[in-house]
Amino acid sequence: MRTVDLIEKKRDGGELSTEEITYLINGYVSGAIPDYQIAALAMAIYYQGMSIREIHDLTTEMVVSGEQYDLSEIPGIKVDKHSTGGVGDKVTIILMPLVASFGVPVAKMSGRGLGHTGGTIDKLESIKGYQVERTKEEFIDQVKAIGISLIGQSEHLVKADKLLYALRDVTATVDSIPLIASSVMSKKIAAGADKILLDVTVGQGAFRETIAVITDMSQPRGKAIGNRLEITEALEIMQGKGRKDITDFICELAEILLTLAQVDVSQEDIRHHLVGGQALAKFEELIQAQGGDLQDLYRQSSAPVVTEIFADEAGYIEELPAMAFGKFAMQLGAGRATKTDSLNYETGIVFEKKVGDSVVQGDLVAKVYSQENLNKKLLTEFKKNVIIDKVCKKPTEILKIIS
Repeated sequence: MRTVDLIEKKRDGGELSTEEITYLINGYVSGAIPDYQIAALAMAIYYQGMSIREIHDLTTEMVVSGEQYDLSEIPGIKVDKHSTGGVGDKVTIILMPLVASFGVPVAKMSGRGLGHTGGTIDKLESIKGYQVERTKEEFIDQVKAIGISLIGQSEHLVKADKLLYALRDVTATVDSIPLIASSVMSKKIAAGADKILLDVTVGQGAFRETIAVITDMSQPRGKAIGNRLEITEALEIMQGKGRKDITDFICELAEILLTLAQVDVSQEDIRHHLVGGQALAKFEELIQAQGGDLQDLYRQSSAPVVTEIFADEAGYIEELPAMAFGKFAMQLGAGRATKTDSLNYETGIVFEKKVGDSVVQGDLVAKVYSQENLNKKLLTEFKKNVIIDKVCKKPTEILKIIS
């Protein structure tokens, strides 16, 4: 079997056999197949796609390429949630303590942000002392003790994905549906949860007992973009001070996860746990268990410059394009262009108005938190993406549920 023949086969639209996929993944992880050949294969997959059977085989081989977590010693049904990426997406930080507050064990590994999308681990690291690295034993013991742990992705989990994702990042093949599906699901399966909720903002994937929720990401989720700012918004939501749209959205996701965990509970009880203190108490317990400073948790952003953006006309906010504002936040230092970039945890954007909200001329639309004064070019860039029209309806957060 020759790698170049398999690249050619996929390039020409052929279907790789189970044995061929095993050969490719094993060869890549062992170093027998070089980066440049796998890069060519990834581009062939990008253009030609993969069958469901190929994606299943690729996912299976990626799972067994590294360590797998056995969570069987943790009592109960273990749940996990994954988002395919978004701007201002602090849902995990709120949703997982909320679910854990009902006694459902949450054993979750999360990732860092790249490009215009943020990462849960980056947000948690904006809290002084919070430790994202845990051994498997520490991870399991903490879930057994307090019912929740949120850590960074293990270096030893799904080795093939670690290698392949880094390669995809520099070869313009990140947004390949087969490669996204196998990457996401191999990590979720290897991490050992019993039930999985996928928050699919782009793409799709479902292997195992999984529910995929197709959600809107045409505008930033919630009101804040930026690591410290999103922690602050998460705390506001858990104190009952959040916007109704994101509060309702989190309650809907919680109901799905709790149903998966066979917990029969009403929306009223879920909302009470979210805004009545139980979710917040569980979140504080999580922060302390992983070394975080509770006093630092509640501090505000220390960004030295806060620029207010006002509406130039009356009407309704029609568009706040998520990608444009995600990239704007990157320019402020809140996101990474490459995995090695350092972050400014304090910078970002807080929207006072969202799509569907009415404004009059001079209304405060947003605040931009930065290290220095915004120049005229940046201000113009920000304002051109705030689209105001005479009529507009509020968007629906959950577009479809696939079970």
